[in-house]
Amino acid sequence: MPEQRDGCAFVTGASRGIGAAIARGLAADGWAVGVGYNRGADAAQAVVAQIEAAGGRALALGGDVVERERIEQHFSVLEERFGPVLVLVNNAGVRADGLAPQIEDRAWDLVLDTNLTAAFRATRRAVRPMLKARFGRIVNIASVVGLRANPGQANYAASKAGLIAMTKTVAAEVARRGVTVNAVAPGLIETDMTADLNGDLLAAIPARRAGTPEEVAACVRFLASDAASYVTGSVLSVDGGMAA
Repeated sequence: MPEQRDGCAFVTGASRGIGAAIARGLAADGWAVGVGYNRGADAAQAVVAQIEAAGGRALALGGDVVERERIEQHFSVLEERFGPVLVLVNNAGVRADGLAPQIEDRAWDLVLDTNLTAAFRATRRAVRPMLKARFGRIVNIASVVGLRANPGQANYAASKAGLIAMTKTVAAEVARRGVTVNAVAPGLIETDMTADLNGDLLAAIPARRAGTPEEVAACVRFLASDAASYVTGSVLSVDGGMAA
């Protein structure tokens, strides 16, 4: 385990899949990690146990990030336990697929509120302490569908395209103060969230395979590192060539 870093990291939606892999990876890089989750309490505690077994520090934080007060609660707990949140990974996300004429308002609102609005609120809460510390890393987990069309996912695509636009704008606002803001745009990754997707998608991927959560986590770990201090406002596609 590397030397412990000052401050901590917070990963939303980290009880499984991509988020869990990111939490474990950041812990391996020396960060104390807040493992955010909504319903997967046991899974989140298992991630914490894995991190602690490897010599790291972690804390599970439960609750729906859509709730306005939840983000403030999580940040306050982490600041008290580990110090300022200097790495934020906005990973929490949901899908509610359907062709545009079939998407009801509640499905639109759920996806936009979870994938975009909650990420903005967490970013807004994280930025000021990062500016004060003159160091910060924000990584937003977008998607290949934020870069290219995917029929049946108008709400999901809109949320991820908005997340990319927000990434670039906030990055330009805070770049002078040592804070970077980037996005990672996964393609088809082997997780519970993608288990129901059509296997024919593989034909659209030049690499002809799905990616792994660890391959996405490796990119997040780079963007959160000191080595990535001159990388900001960027979107890193992790999709086997799908966006190309």
